[in-house]
Amino acid sequence: MTTIHDQAMNYVYQQVLHRLLGFFSRGERTALQLFIQRLVVEAGGMEHIGGHKVLVTHSGTRESSYTLAFLRAAQLSIAGRAPATFNLRVATLRHPGQEQATLNNIHRSFSALFVYDDPRVEVLMLDGAEVLAFNHQAPLSPQGRELYRRNVLMSGHLAASDRHLEMGDSHRLASGNFLGKVAYWNKAVDTLVSSHSPREQRQYLQAFVVAARQLGQRGESRAVLDFGDLFRVLNDFGQDYYRQLCPQLSETCDHAPGHFEVRRPVSYLGLHDLVSESEGARESLLCEFLGMHWDTPCENLYASPLLMTHAYGLQARYVNGLSYEEGVRQYLQLTTVLMRKKNLCENLIQLTLSDYSTPERIEDRRLQADLLLSQSLGLSEVQLVCLLFAPFVNGAAGLERFMRACHPQMLVGLAEVHKALRGEPAMDQVVQWLGDVSGLPLPLLGKLYTLPAHDSNLPPLPETGVARHLGERSDVALEEPIGR
Repeated sequence: MTTIHDQAMNYVYQQVLHRLLGFFSRGERTALQLFIQRLVVEAGGMEHIGGHKVLVTHSGTRESSYTLAFLRAAQLSIAGRAPATFNLRVATLRHPGQEQATLNNIHRSFSALFVYDDPRVEVLMLDGAEVLAFNHQAPLSPQGRELYRRNVLMSGHLAASDRHLEMGDSHRLASGNFLGKVAYWNKAVDTLVSSHSPREQRQYLQAFVVAARQLGQRGESRAVLDFGDLFRVLNDFGQDYYRQLCPQLSETCDHAPGHFEVRRPVSYLGLHDLVSESEGARESLLCEFLGMHWDTPCENLYASPLLMTHAYGLQARYVNGLSYEEGVRQYLQLTTVLMRKKNLCENLIQLTLSDYSTPERIEDRRLQADLLLSQSLGLSEVQLVCLLFAPFVNGAAGLERFMRACHPQMLVGLAEVHKALRGEPAMDQVVQWLGDVSGLPLPLLGKLYTLPAHDSNLPPLPETGVARHLGERSDVALEEPIGR
């Protein structure tokens, strides 16, 4: 019975491959053979390919969907002409900004490629600190949501002053933790594959180093060049920085012994020089074969136009002494210039602007942003305003300014607040206020108190958050961590 089943499944897999290759151009088929040759060499020869494990990440974007399809074509091509093929691990980072439509896209691509029932494929997701089987219908765990919330707040408070409005640092840190865990979980992978260009790789790694150092981690300062350095960089800074955010994880989330393999080198193979974005009927492959749908732009917490606009409005109102509406208009002027530079159609530009065309619509969008923050991360507008001031770092150097602007009634207790942040006994009301206004527990606020807001010796980030959230390919790491 097993033999009959295996024969039937092999027939199904070859049908999947035949249909998949039908969407590839001649150039893509050639690129596929070149990639297979590289992978066989990486594995040490065809006789070792069956014991080689490849990692690819899937975030639901076009690039990661295409990369997975390309890897699946390589896996099934080898299987059709050799006794064994490589094993494939596909991993997804769960985070509060994911829309259900994105998870549905990922699920449909897995189903179309028949990976769920193939023993040569592992389909995983990282939820908080746990590596689980991928389930597009499972809600994000409370623990995962809390970890991400604290990550957003801590990295935001520690960001340089010109980057307080961005949430990209939190996602870079989360993606670094994600890659370390899914790479070494339960028999580690041998090779990571992605389609990021060398420039994109370098920018991601540099930005990760910035974010990790600002969180107080200290790793080696050797040059960061490309994803060949990726796991060395992650190991330098440590995989489990989340335990600084939730120390109780040591009791609740430790995996059984042997679940994580001792760290060893993981190689990197890139696709950027084999397949260009314009090559082949990619949209047909993605939409017709994989069943992907992108009807509306995703509102990712770390690259959301709605939240970016909201943050600019709040900064204008509370930090710069202007009105919320003026901050929104200034941001829209910047985005309009960038959209026109990218040659986006005028109808799309006008549609974006129309959402903020009247005071009533601006207020409606503000309420929508507050709802998104509350539902996704449990953050309030009060806590976001606190984040924009970042009043607790550098020995709470900006605390008095923050309190005068937003909480003047608490100025009488300024000395008591400093005592609490230093870890000295303080009034319960002060401790409660600190938690309410920041969204962070007192031990993490005390950590912020001891850390600088900005290290001027860190390498600069390449582009502004405005350019990134509009989709500039110069920093795709914000949209998608790794493994496109």
